[in-house]
Amino acid sequence: MNLNEIKDNKFATKNKKRVGRGIGSGTGKTSGKGHKGQKARSGVSIKGFEGGQMPIHRRLPKRGFTNINRVPYVVLNFNRLQSLINDKKIDPKKIINHQTLFDLGIVKTLKSKIKLLAKGEIKTKINIEVAAASTSAKQIVEKEGGSITIIENNKLVKIPPKKSGV
Repeated sequence: MNLNEIKDNKFATKNKKRVGRGIGSGTGKTSGKGHKGQKARSGVSIKGFEGGQMPIHRRLPKRGFTNINRVPYVVLNFNRLQSLINDKKIDPKKIINHQTLFDLGIVKTLKSKIKLLAKGEIKTKINIEVAAASTSAKQIVEKEGGSITIIENNKLVKIPPKKSGV
């Protein structure tokens, strides 16, 4: 098969409606938009317009707020961690850090923070580096003989302005 021999299936594509091509076409003259008025004009967006009445999205009360300082965490549970160890995808003898979880596809970006939670059971000794962990998760890992290291993200350090020699 060559590139010049590739064809689309029959009826796979449909021609677009050609409006304004004479009265015999059925969509001639006014192109199916009727006569005059706001909807016949181009560039008019009237979504949510209710004929001058106050639109429903402005009549209804607004509730709650969005916290712009919210820190989203990727949740990592013991049962997921144990299944990865059982499947030999994670070596429990090495330190489990952000890079190993990123390589496995558990964490989507290198900037996202990981929180370890104690859902499920962990039966092996692990050494793990995470941004946060629940107190029960810390206790269970330490009981198994492992350790949890909490990593703080690099904070911006303000550099003091240089003093002029005047």
